[in-house]
Amino acid sequence: MQRRTFNARLATTGLALFMASSAALAAWPEGKPISIVVPYAPGGTADALARLIAQHLGPKLGTSVVVVNKAGASGVIGAQAVAQASPDGFTVLYDATPFSINPHLQKLPYDADKDLIPVTQVGVTPMLMTVPKASPYATAADLIKAGKAQPGKLTFASGGQGTVQYMAPELMNQAAGVNMLHIPYKSGGLAITGTIAAEVDMGFFNLPAISSHVKGGTVKALAITSAQRNPLFPDVPTVAEVIGKPYESYEWNGVFLPRGTPAEIVNRLNAALREVLAMPEIKAKFDSLGSRIVASSPEDFRKYLTAESGRWAATVKAAGIKKE
Repeated sequence: MQRRTFNARLATTGLALFMASSAALAAWPEGKPISIVVPYAPGGTADALARLIAQHLGPKLGTSVVVVNKAGASGVIGAQAVAQASPDGFTVLYDATPFSINPHLQKLPYDADKDLIPVTQVGVTPMLMTVPKASPYATAADLIKAGKAQPGKLTFASGGQGTVQYMAPELMNQAAGVNMLHIPYKSGGLAITGTIAAEVDMGFFNLPAISSHVKGGTVKALAITSAQRNPLFPDVPTVAEVIGKPYESYEWNGVFLPRGTPAEIVNRLNAALREVLAMPEIKAKFDSLGSRIVASSPEDFRKYLTAESGRWAATVKAAGIKKE
């Protein structure tokens, strides 16, 4: 009898805890502020889009949403901070393509596949192959031809080893059979400055970062990394058109939560983000930047990340880049 009474009390207590937990999840975020960690410096594309989304996400969730920049190590420092945060839905990661590149270049203090839960892919932004305005290369075909004739002589800029600015040209080099020398800068902005100053022969930079320089005439756009031409630069051919082989590369943005975050919170945040991304003013802003909204499910985003990771792993291996 005592055992049955104890078991009944235990079951009652368990049910009460479950109901309280379910009620808390249903009420999330209960007006508590949410922090979106951007693991890059202020002023970049990821930072700008995260702030745009945060502005509209708060009202959807009935709370304030604050963007916090934790830059360093090509996004690793900020991603680590979120991976180690409490899985309560109040610390969110807004990351980009280096998330899929870093695991193949360095030993990370977290497991990118296990310690962070994909919530949604926000969008993708193509890159422009750009050269200094006084460059002798008038077309991408000219540049690639020169690269083949002078292996290791032509140079390209990037904002660092884990960036897509590094990997996208490497991917093109391998597809086109070219050997160009990588010149890393301390940031993407400095890489653009170096390209403008003709310190390097070329660089791949995303549209929001480089468009004004192309339109201002300080650099020339020779090709774009998307699968199709972009409406903002309809006369610029795709890299695939130039090399005659399949090629596409993007800077993607996406949202993550720490491992252990309840599925109810993951799904609610996903739904709120997709509502924000469906707003006409958000689409208009993305269009003006040359970006494309994706707004995927958590599962579709995970599949995309798996494919991205595999592609960059193969690129790193083919380039003979050693993990640090």
